[in-house]
Amino acid sequence: MELTERYVKIRDVSLKKTTQAGHKTALQLLKRYPFCNRKIGDVTMSEVKMFFLKLQEEGKKFASIRSVRGVLRPAFQMAVDDNLILKNPIDFPLNSVVINDSVTREAISNKDMLRFLRFVEHDIHFSRYYEAFYILFHTGMRISEFCGLTVKDIDMKERKINIDHQLIRWSDMKYGIESTKTNAGTRQLPMTEDVYRCFKTILEKREKRKIEPVIDGYRGFLYIDKNGMPMVALHWEKYMQHAREKYNGLFKIPLPKITPHVCRHTYCSNMAKAGMNPKTLQYLMGHSDIGVTLNTYTHLKFDDARDEVEKMAKNG
Repeated sequence: MELTERYVKIRDVSLKKTTQAGHKTALQLLKRYPFCNRKIGDVTMSEVKMFFLKLQEEGKKFASIRSVRGVLRPAFQMAVDDNLILKNPIDFPLNSVVINDSVTREAISNKDMLRFLRFVEHDIHFSRYYEAFYILFHTGMRISEFCGLTVKDIDMKERKINIDHQLIRWSDMKYGIESTKTNAGTRQLPMTEDVYRCFKTILEKREKRKIEPVIDGYRGFLYIDKNGMPMVALHWEKYMQHAREKYNGLFKIPLPKITPHVCRHTYCSNMAKAGMNPKTLQYLMGHSDIGVTLNTYTHLKFDDARDEVEKMAKNG
């Protein structure tokens, strides 16, 4: 425990608050087990594997176990670098020991996306959120990036969206501005004609306030909640959830789960299906690793492959 706490203390100096919070959660989980009191020189690889298996047997999710490994592995590597131990006992793939039970976030079909957007557009209550939903489905922005957008970030003349920060609300309900998730997240997104019109509507409808909320020097946020503060990710997750539940209560064919991240994944999948260059898509998504972008192409189904083959045959 002393080793991992030392590692986190050194590492967190240069990390974002969100990552620091993840480290804190991992340490709290680790402290609950006798394993944390072991001497580092006595820890074996098989013992670590048994510890991870125990966590999963007790119902801990793969993501939680991965976060614990995320602090243990580099902490033990620090001990190796300091010549305290000869070998890192955490140096093995996690999925070689525990089952990855993470739920893959699938994109929804274009048909379902259109059903949802048409319903929202004409619903008395949810129509006020239509433009935001449309933008999320058609730009691939992270929801924290969308929430952080201010009037100055929307270049209507050049028809581009400047993304260089994100808005976060912490568990203690405090607000903060952070840089984008990765360096690649800082980017400029071109607006399609429909996205341009959505932003135009948002800006025209935006309430003029005598006192604008200011978060870390940023003001002019696009959406404000009833408490006079910028809307955050949780707002949009709930709005989408409630709109979907209302739809499913009215129609026989239900909609699948829809969240802001599903919107992002749907956009990425649609661009991949349309044949967009992977490097271009990587830029638009703000992925630091091309592998993350390419992984989207593995989600394509047989029908997508057939259409692509037929298109190639016609062109040939």
